[in-house]
Amino acid sequence: MGKKLIITEKPSVAREFGRALGENMKNKDGYMESDNYVITWCVGHLVTMCYPDAYDAALKKWSLDTIPFIPTKYKYQVIDNVRKQFEIVKGLFHRDDIDVIYNAGDSGREGEYIQRLVRQEAGYRDGIEWKRVWIDSQTEDEIRRGIREAKDMSEYDNLSDAAYLRAKEDYLMGINFSRVLTLKYQTTVKSFLNVDKCVISVGRVMTCVQGMVVKREREIRDFNKTPFYKLQATFSLNGVQYIGEWRCTEGSAYYATPGLYKNNGFVDKDKATECVERLSHVSDALITSIEKKKNTKNPPLLYNLAELQNDCSKLFKISPDETLKIAQELYEKKLTTYPRTDARVLSSAVAGEIDKNLKGLSAIGSMKAYTEHILSSGAHHKLIKSRYVDDKQITDHYAIIPTGQGLNAYSSLSETARKVYEVIVRRFLAIFFPGAVYQKIALETKVGSEAFYSNYKTLLSEGYLSVMKYSFTSDKAQTKDKGTGDNETTGDKAIEDELEQSTDEALEAFLNGLKKNTKVNKDGIEIKEGETTPPKRYNSGSIILAMENAGQLIEDEELRAQIKGSGIGTSATRAEILKKLVNNGYLALNKKTQVITPTLMGEIIYEVVDSSIKALLDPKLTASWEKGLTGVSGGTISSEEYTEKLNDFVTRRTEYVKKLNTGGQDLPARFNKVRGYYK
Repeated sequence: MGKKLIITEKPSVAREFGRALGENMKNKDGYMESDNYVITWCVGHLVTMCYPDAYDAALKKWSLDTIPFIPTKYKYQVIDNVRKQFEIVKGLFHRDDIDVIYNAGDSGREGEYIQRLVRQEAGYRDGIEWKRVWIDSQTEDEIRRGIREAKDMSEYDNLSDAAYLRAKEDYLMGINFSRVLTLKYQTTVKSFLNVDKCVISVGRVMTCVQGMVVKREREIRDFNKTPFYKLQATFSLNGVQYIGEWRCTEGSAYYATPGLYKNNGFVDKDKATECVERLSHVSDALITSIEKKKNTKNPPLLYNLAELQNDCSKLFKISPDETLKIAQELYEKKLTTYPRTDARVLSSAVAGEIDKNLKGLSAIGSMKAYTEHILSSGAHHKLIKSRYVDDKQITDHYAIIPTGQGLNAYSSLSETARKVYEVIVRRFLAIFFPGAVYQKIALETKVGSEAFYSNYKTLLSEGYLSVMKYSFTSDKAQTKDKGTGDNETTGDKAIEDELEQSTDEALEAFLNGLKKNTKVNKDGIEIKEGETTPPKRYNSGSIILAMENAGQLIEDEELRAQIKGSGIGTSATRAEILKKLVNNGYLALNKKTQVITPTLMGEIIYEVVDSSIKALLDPKLTASWEKGLTGVSGGTISSEEYTEKLNDFVTRRTEYVKKLNTGGQDLPARFNKVRGYYK
């Protein structure tokens, strides 16, 4: 019986496979070998798509006459600086003593693509059996399971088809659209920006994200602030005070009159002053309604990469790219599971063995009390029937969780990496705890014909919040559960925060003792002035969430779950796309705040695309392409069908731009308008 060859994504992973197999591996040039196994590796991509001039030397020169360029058969080439490793792998593929080759590349679409390209270009000996290793962590148990349960590689052909199509899609759109836009508009852009060279770089996902940021910036610029005036009353009884906000109800003297701001304020300060003066003659007030109810807030779903990147941007002010690097490091050190995942739940198989993860985490001193409580109470046995386990929501990988292993590597982590690990661990442990229970008390207090409303919230039981007290932030910042606000500044938010904050003991006892139709003192009414504010700029975390949700920044996790699968880009590519836009000079990223804004160049390119291939700026269209690739990997859309639509889209859009007036007649006016914001 011959040997088994395993090809991994890189040398460090190969070493982990060697350790997991327990074989006496001897180091060779570009691989390791024992009596039973040979383990080699890629070093990222070994093979890439050829540039157009590999098809025809004439295509090296950019010309409108040679586009759209759509090959009938694509060409590939070995990357020069990794040719040595490619030749080593190729030699192993053809060895007579190897019977089985295990594709143990990164368990995702891109990992599949890397390995398939190597197999395609290297070829292999007849009679070789190919298997696919698919793992969720790099623990020794998981590696051994992956090899033991490896499936025939043909079962991943649909995933491979999607991977090839994604590369062809980016290639065709990047080459044809970048060339046609550059050839048509570079003279106009160069003249305006006063630069010697200008390549207009566009892409299927990249340009869409650029458009999202530019549109948001323009919403902010065009936003007209609206001043408003709200009334806040202070009431008291037996020395205890509470506050209420005026709301225009049917019995109000101002009901259905002009000059109202929504239903709880005035756009005219004189009206607000008039109302205060009218009520100044009323000394008493009456509590006309009391509502008390308990609300339970359940632990959030587990982390996928987008959620983790968003939280790390907010908590640590680090970019999505840096978060991914840290998540990859934690994965490679066996501390956490596979990071490039879109799922926020676990599989039933993992849930059935979750006690292993919990027992391992007991070795972390600060987590020991939580894990012991979970295990002793049997809370982990209830996981399988909870909302945190759903096989139907998992495609490639389940959510990011700690493995409970690799803790010997914890001391080697950077301070930021330790914090990211802590965030993952606490989010994981939280799902075994009950929800946080709040009591909400809503009061209606009438002053004459006018109604004032008070909303108080008291935390009755911390539940999972007890686990979420990070070591790097204050307890208050973590457990306070404010409302989302009304997109308004100080005046409005100040009232809201006061009404939503937790009560002290005296006020709590007072509120619980109140009864309907109780008379209270009206201590005073004041005017709270504020103004509406524009939408917030994207930061590096919120743009990732917006990409995941087809261009919509959806804060509610239930709504996010409903739109899942319609994202822009993938969990593996979003950080790199953002990084590329910044490196191209189209977007600016404030490293301190992680806020993203367009540059002048970015807005100029936006205008060019908007006047020529506007579809590239449409998040829904871009998301539909990604959804199509998901359909190919799932076997519901054929490669031929997808290819036909792709080729038609590229051809039609390229030909349309070629027919447009050279330079774009209205672009100079558009450019000048934009430049006014950058002086």
